[in-house]
Amino acid sequence: MGKKGKKEKGRGAEKTAAKMEKKVSKRSRKEEEDLEALIAHFQTLDARKTQVVETPCSPPSPRLNASLSTHPEKDELILFGGEYFNGQKTFLYNELYIYNIRKDSWTKVEIPNPPPRRCAHQAVVVPQGGGQVWIFGGEFASPDGEQFYHYKDLWVLHLATKTWEQVRSAGGPSGRSGHRMVAWKRQLILFGGFHESTRDYIYYNDVYAFNLDTYTWSKLSLSGTGPTPRSGCQMTVTPQGNIIIYGGYSKQRVRKDVDRGTQHSDMFLLKAEEGKEGKWSWTRIHPSGAKPTPRSGFSVAVAPNHQTLLFGGVCDEEEEERLEGDFLNDLHFYDPVRNRWLAGQLKGPKVEKRRRRGRKVEPRGADKQEVKGPSAQEPLEVVREVVSEDGTVVTIKQVLAAPGAAGQLESDDNGGPEEAGMAPVEPSPRSNAMLAVKHGRLYLYGGMFEAGDRQVTLSDLYCLDLHKMEEWTVLVETDPESQEWLEETDSDEDSEEAEGAEGGGEEDEEEEDSSEEGAEEHPSVAPGELFADYLPRTEQHWLRCAQDDVGPGAPERRVLRAAQALAQAFYDGSAGR
Repeated sequence: MGKKGKKEKGRGAEKTAAKMEKKVSKRSRKEEEDLEALIAHFQTLDARKTQVVETPCSPPSPRLNASLSTHPEKDELILFGGEYFNGQKTFLYNELYIYNIRKDSWTKVEIPNPPPRRCAHQAVVVPQGGGQVWIFGGEFASPDGEQFYHYKDLWVLHLATKTWEQVRSAGGPSGRSGHRMVAWKRQLILFGGFHESTRDYIYYNDVYAFNLDTYTWSKLSLSGTGPTPRSGCQMTVTPQGNIIIYGGYSKQRVRKDVDRGTQHSDMFLLKAEEGKEGKWSWTRIHPSGAKPTPRSGFSVAVAPNHQTLLFGGVCDEEEEERLEGDFLNDLHFYDPVRNRWLAGQLKGPKVEKRRRRGRKVEPRGADKQEVKGPSAQEPLEVVREVVSEDGTVVTIKQVLAAPGAAGQLESDDNGGPEEAGMAPVEPSPRSNAMLAVKHGRLYLYGGMFEAGDRQVTLSDLYCLDLHKMEEWTVLVETDPESQEWLEETDSDEDSEEAEGAEGGGEEDEEEEDSSEEGAEEHPSVAPGELFADYLPRTEQHWLRCAQDDVGPGAPERRVLRAAQALAQAFYDGSAGR
């Protein structure tokens, strides 16, 4: 009797999910028909391309939710798609960029008949045929960001011939974005994602396989208790040939017009059953170690030792009717062999020790006080309380790497970039960045963070040697002056300006100068100035900027986050110039 009840309950859940999917599909059909006309317009423009054109260029514009892949045979990174929001309009891309690692140079590659513009898709590289990049799904948004079209198409970029091919095969996944896809043997395995219309949404936990030999889709038959529907999770293949699913995000409607989001932190193992083609089983696993805090929007790559690397993301906190987000820039590694999480801690720049002519150096003044404690290598936390113009007390915290330990040998080359006590170079906290690993080096591009009501989209490129784990290297800096943010307005002037941005043209310098006239200039960064010194010196300015962004009456914590984020972004773009 008990078993029968459970069986009926399971069937009921399946029916409910099927009804919801049908409901979402019906309501979104009209929206997608409207967007199809816009997509067709862009495809008409793309159809004018009749030959491959490779143009050396500056780094790509700011974006998030693009795909960053590594060439299987060359020292190259492949960037495709993505999105950008300037406060008024949403822009989608289908541009293809190649970053040459050895030459530190970018090339824009225009290939006839590319996939339509999209973001939040998945790209998987396989080595056959000189290298192929397989792309499935993703979404297109209306310029106002209110309507969405979810793709269910499959494309392959042949790297050897520089040609795009759309692969048409029935029986594949429904249109979605935020899904995850990996290469497994001679197949592509796809999990989860979501589909959203103006009023409804649905999250998925289904699993599909695409056979790279027969070019056919199949839906996998699953047993065991698997993850609940979600998007944006971690999906990687273990050395044993199993698949790991970790975390992700989903939301559900608790009452009319009220949704509750869930940041998942559970982990599951998906294993193919021996001798049973197409049949897989789920198992819930519980890793040990230093687990990441619950978050969404994190980025994932696979390290050389088959460990999975997780970077950044955002931890959302609901406060009354406001949604606050703590953006992160921490590193975590998951070891599938030991089923254990490891915190990715950087050692800091290596200081050369020369025995000849080396001498002991004792800390002086404030440095001597800072290294007191159980360990001179522990990070330092600088805490300052400041009073904003409205009398609000704001606490600003900045964590710095500890200076060199007492008794350290001093190098003959003083004042160099490896000098002890230098502030660590690291990417600013962000979500939805792009990661790729090539020759044991981790590359991180773009992403976004929020400063009050403003979304800051990044275009920087960082590199980290995963073997040494010493420090990040900045390959491309974000120029804070290039950040465009237009307040919501119905004026024709602003609309025309946004149209110009959507068309990809450069802004008129005279208009830019006039729009910035009268604006308060940001305090410059002094040569060699550490962020720990820059922030207290300019805190009143950034608090004013943050207050303007978040508006009056905002919580102190929100003002603090916005002030720190704005100051950090400006400092990162200015320091070292």
